[in-house]
Amino acid sequence: MSALREPCTGRFRRMLFTDLKEVLAIEKRAYEFPWTEGIFRDCIRVGYLCQILETPHSFIQAYGVMSVAVEEAHILNLCVRPELQGRGLSRQLLDHFLERAGELNARTVFLEVRPSNQRAMQLYANAGFCEVGIRRGYYPAAKGREDGLVLAKELHAQRSVETELKKQLR
Repeated sequence: MSALREPCTGRFRRMLFTDLKEVLAIEKRAYEFPWTEGIFRDCIRVGYLCQILETPHSFIQAYGVMSVAVEEAHILNLCVRPELQGRGLSRQLLDHFLERAGELNARTVFLEVRPSNQRAMQLYANAGFCEVGIRRGYYPAAKGREDGLVLAKELHAQRSVETELKKQLR
């Protein structure tokens, strides 16, 4: 059984500059318009949450990038190695980012997705994301530009209510 056929139980860790050669190779195979090395370097440098999902033998299965500020998180990139797609790793990666967003006190998580990416649209809908807007011409496309749908998910709704009640009682 090969690591490419059956993903092993993975672990999350911080993305390092030394990971970028492999991350970029995966990115170029996964996307028609991949992120550049400079974009990944900037995200790591400024302290965005850049995470790797890897096997115990350091085989990178997936990765993602998220920014968090002022009670909002923005998932900027989620990517699973193409040969491992369809095995639940995207949901595992998304759930990890949602959990980390909550730990970092985000109330809302945003992301953009191409309307043509039906698998991603289904993943986000199943995770409770709702469409909140459209960014016209957001993505490069083979023939011009493609809109980006802005999706959002509220976190800690119960905690927010409790926090507001405590404030009112003070």
